[in-house]
Amino acid sequence: MIDDTLLEKIDAMASRYMPPERKLTADDYVMPDDGDDLPDGVILVNGASLTPEPISWLWQYWLARGKVQVLAGPPGQGKTTIAMACAATVTIGGRWPDGSRCAIGNVLVWSGEDDPADTLLPRLMAMGADRDKIFFVDATRIGGQELTFDPARDMRPLERAIDQIGGISLLIVDPIVSAVTGDSHKNTEVRRALQPLVDLASRTNCAVLGISHFSKGGQGQDPTQRVVGSVAFGAVARLVMVAAKVKSDDGNEKRILARSKSNIGPDGGGFEYSIAQSEPIPGIQASYILWGAAVSGTATELLSDPDVADDDGSDSDDAVDLLRAELKGSYLVSSEAASKPLKDAGFSKKQIWSASKKLHVIRKKDGMTGGWLWRLPEDSRVEDSVEDSEDSTFRKQEPLESSRQMESSVEVEIL
Repeated sequence: MIDDTLLEKIDAMASRYMPPERKLTADDYVMPDDGDDLPDGVILVNGASLTPEPISWLWQYWLARGKVQVLAGPPGQGKTTIAMACAATVTIGGRWPDGSRCAIGNVLVWSGEDDPADTLLPRLMAMGADRDKIFFVDATRIGGQELTFDPARDMRPLERAIDQIGGISLLIVDPIVSAVTGDSHKNTEVRRALQPLVDLASRTNCAVLGISHFSKGGQGQDPTQRVVGSVAFGAVARLVMVAAKVKSDDGNEKRILARSKSNIGPDGGGFEYSIAQSEPIPGIQASYILWGAAVSGTATELLSDPDVADDDGSDSDDAVDLLRAELKGSYLVSSEAASKPLKDAGFSKKQIWSASKKLHVIRKKDGMTGGWLWRLPEDSRVEDSVEDSEDSTFRKQEPLESSRQMESSVEVEIL
């Protein structure tokens, strides 16, 4: 028999892998006959003790419960709007593009780019979502003080919130790089940073949909390899979807959502879609998705011209998105580290500098011999989504450092 002291010790060790309300009991363990304490070491599970289970699908072969999936593509293709279309479908038990019916559920949205009130909620309303079943991650309260949500610190509190709400079928993370606290281009760091999100999906049995971007260039490559950042983003995700604008046989442009990779079902195939505008409330414009015909073929074949949008004037929006993700939080980051993901994605020094100006990046010299440090102004938010427009509007921010600290020499900073 296991005494209470040992149970408490084991429960504390296992808490990171179990729902907070789950408590271990003596029935969970088989003790050696001699009554000795359980030895430290690797825990093994015999295959004969497991019961095979089918994948639980929220949307058959597209969104799996308990798994992480990624939706990626060039800027301006409505990736966030597609995610909101999925959310709206879940809240009303609507039909997916293939005609199948979705079970009604709650949706949680964690967005580091778009404002819920002026961007996300209007889009959801334009697509008929049930507002009572939509929840947005706003902030974290620690010691009575409200702080910016930090996935590295707040994943367990988020899981408790999900348990309290109950019935969360879909969690949208936009962008998924915001879950990575280290270098988003290092395979090991990305895998380690995404594991808590993978565990969260498994423990709460909700489908996690992360939004990402394409790196520039790479036409004709496997679209999964074009997801910005480490290849670990595509590797950790059990399913990768891509959205892009291509040219049809008649020379006209069309948009396609396709499956680029799936470890848990068939890949390939997709659906045509278009982005329309409506006015869900007088004076408020919002975009919504119109689904079209099903298409067959691999993602590489379907998106044979995936770079149509790369030269449509929205490159600067993608650069802004990437730089914002690198400068999340209130920490000072070296300009070299902040610029590296953009350089790797193919952006020029001029484009990176332009993105930093649009974000009103605050620059500070790291001592007399150190390099430049960057960070975003406090409460920096995007008023309009960069997803579906060519020009993004940013709130004017008063720099927290004086103009003297900014120094005129910043204009000649070398990226």
